[in-house]
Amino acid sequence: MLRVAAIDLGASSGRVLTGEYAAGELTITPVNRFTNGPVFVPRSGGTDLVWDILSLWNGIRCGLLEASHAGPLDSVGIDTWGVDYGLLDSDGRIISNPASYRSDRTSPAVAHLHKSIAPTALYAANGIQFQPFNTLYQLLADQSESYSARATTVLLLPDLITYWLTGQQICEVTNASTTGLLDPRTRTWNPTILELLQNQGVRVPQILTHLTEPGVAVGPISVPECDIRTAQGTPTPLITVGSHDTASAVVAVPAPGAVAARRSSGASFGFISSGTWSLVGIELDAPVLSEKSRQANFTNELGVDGTVRYLKNIMGMWVQQELLRELRECGEAEASWEVLDRETEAAPAFRSMFDINDPSFAAPGAMRERIDSACVSAGFPVPRCRGEYLRAITESLVIAYRRALREATDLSGTSIQTVHIVGGGSKNRLLCQLTADAVDLPVVAGPVEGTAMGNMVVQLRALGAVSGTLDDLRAIIACSVTTTTYEPHTRTSTWDEVEAALFNRA
Repeated sequence: MLRVAAIDLGASSGRVLTGEYAAGELTITPVNRFTNGPVFVPRSGGTDLVWDILSLWNGIRCGLLEASHAGPLDSVGIDTWGVDYGLLDSDGRIISNPASYRSDRTSPAVAHLHKSIAPTALYAANGIQFQPFNTLYQLLADQSESYSARATTVLLLPDLITYWLTGQQICEVTNASTTGLLDPRTRTWNPTILELLQNQGVRVPQILTHLTEPGVAVGPISVPECDIRTAQGTPTPLITVGSHDTASAVVAVPAPGAVAARRSSGASFGFISSGTWSLVGIELDAPVLSEKSRQANFTNELGVDGTVRYLKNIMGMWVQQELLRELRECGEAEASWEVLDRETEAAPAFRSMFDINDPSFAAPGAMRERIDSACVSAGFPVPRCRGEYLRAITESLVIAYRRALREATDLSGTSIQTVHIVGGGSKNRLLCQLTADAVDLPVVAGPVEGTAMGNMVVQLRALGAVSGTLDDLRAIIACSVTTTTYEPHTRTSTWDEVEAALFNRA
């Protein structure tokens, strides 16, 4: 038996989990969970929106210690969200808390950069969907801050934690692909974009570190008060995985044989990695860099084993999380997920809907007011109770999923026979059933712990415990989890009408 640990950091919480691999199956055990979220911090003339990186670091250390007390750890892997980073000074110390992608600090940088390169040319170079928080815009925004002159190294969040655990500075490629600085065809830093930023005053070649693919042993974990060891008594190694959480989640899609099928017939699966964000798309072997793809705002993020995650970012469960937080703060009684699910399922269908991917939903706070405004703008009535708000969010998400999957197949020339939902959203019965109805395809829900499982199987392969291709790793996942399949029920024409009503009036 081998025992590995996954550090899985999300925008609303972080976790450490362990996995035991024996007889071809992987068994997951959660160790600890700690809260996360952007924090407003006062500054001269305003506020910053940042991540409390030291709180995350403490949660990670406590989780690893607790995991090691239960037994040896043969390796550890890290995954987080993308784009955000820490800046180090010449002594290797972090300069400040990492800025949150939900900050509005990049607006001037976006306008400034687009004066130097047209969005069409930028997309042809990096294949990344436009998001104002993409790393290249953040790095440019840093130039207006006094601390930027002290920065000698930039480390994306999983790489920052790797550095603190091992002392090694690397940049894992799946997360690096969210920066907008990579060429998705070569999986290397794009010299054209680096030169562009350098001309804007960003010392990119000096502050970037070397790229590393998933499945590489970076070094032993060596942290005071966090002495973790293997069964042989040696320090536990840290192994790179798909350090962008969606890259690990897509590894865990329980679809053995999917890569071979895609390469022989062009057929693939659709995936929805459902959490704070919903990442909706398909797995490909090469990026799609067409102008139509750019106009549809699709992104080409890199995956494990040379793959491309061709997807669209959908606002996701963030809207629901913020709404429920707001309702609690306004005095509404907290309810279990079982109660919330019943209220959502009991609410009338298609009554209140809105474009959930509107940028107005990105910032925290006042979510109910923004939902009301969006419903009215789209020509729908405002929700009247908690269940109707949750139903509106769910159905609006499903319409966004439907549109994104249709665009992904059209733009890539790939067909899909099944949609896989992994992550927390796979527990939502109504979300899964409505998605099956809307796309008129079977939806396979699970695993819930897809990101951690994808993280772990890449570690296991690097340790030599398993061998083979991505299909072989997915076969382990399929043997280790129980999934639920939702067959479509509602007529497709009903969803055609709902989608047309929403977007023709919006």
